[in-house]
Parts: sequence; C-alpha cells; structure tokens
Amino acid sequence: MFGRTIFDELNQVRRSFDQLFDNVHGDGQRTTAGAPREWSFAPPVETGWTDDHLNLRVVLPGVSEKDLSITVQGNKLTLQGERRAPENFGKEGLVYSQIAYGKFERSLELPAGLDLERLHAYLHDGVLDIQVPVAQAVKPKQIPIATGRDAQKSKAA
Repeated sequence: MFGRTIFDELNQVRRSFDQLFDNVHGDGQRTTAGAPREWSFAPPVETGWTDDHLNLRVVLPGVSEKDLSITVQGNKLTLQGERRAPENFGKEGLVYSQIAYGKFERSLELPAGLDLERLHAYLHDGVLDIQVPVAQAVKPKQIPIATGRDAQKSKAA
C-alpha cells in the first residue's frame, strides 16, 4: 500500500469506530444537514449514605460550572450540562476521539426523607459532589428507658 500516511491509517481507525458507534447508537456521524452530530452521554454517578447525608458524585471532566445546571422538582434531581469540544484541536476529518462531547441530562429520583432545601453542590477537579442532608424528622431518635424510682416518678407526672 504505497502512498498511505499515518493520517490515512488514523482515518481508517476513526471510520471503524464511527461504524461501531453507528451500529450501537443508530444513524451516522452526521445530521441530515451534513453537520457533525453531537454525541449525548450520561455522566456516571455514584451514591453513598452517612448517618446525616445522601452523597452523590458525578464524574464530569471538562465541564465547567457555567455549563452545568442542577434543579430539584419534587423528589427528582436533574443535572443538565454540556461538555464542549476543544477548538482548533485538529483538522476536520483528522481527529480521532473516544471522548463524548455535547449536551447531557441525567435525572435521579431521590428517596423521601431528605432535606432538599439544604442540598449542597461542589464542583472540583472534574467531579461534582452533591450532599443532601437527611431530614431531622426521619432520623432515628434514642428513647431513654427509666428504671426503679425514676420510672415511678415519670409515671406519676
């Protein structure tokens, strides 16, 4: 194969991956107008509980706070945002990427018993940490048990 360059090889790899993604995601890499299609993606989320909080962690490398929105309606927490593709990264047709760019939306149903008015979100190092306090009304309460004379006094009162 004479005349092939590294760019030809990279283009072949890109076309193979495009075909693979097309098979998984449907219609090709371009819209009907011929513009490159933006991939949508759902950022990964992990959750964990402490005695006082529900903690959520969302991995969002390359997403800035100005491109991110968090809303709560009822018990549904919704994250919306966009990861923007870098400008002037490479010539058109000569870029190979496995990174999803474009808009995303992720909704999570939160369990009852959380204090959604005190939800706190912190974006750092490409990670969004969200803490949702457990409402005081649903936390377990320790009930003291009286014995002997103390029990008789509280009964009389």
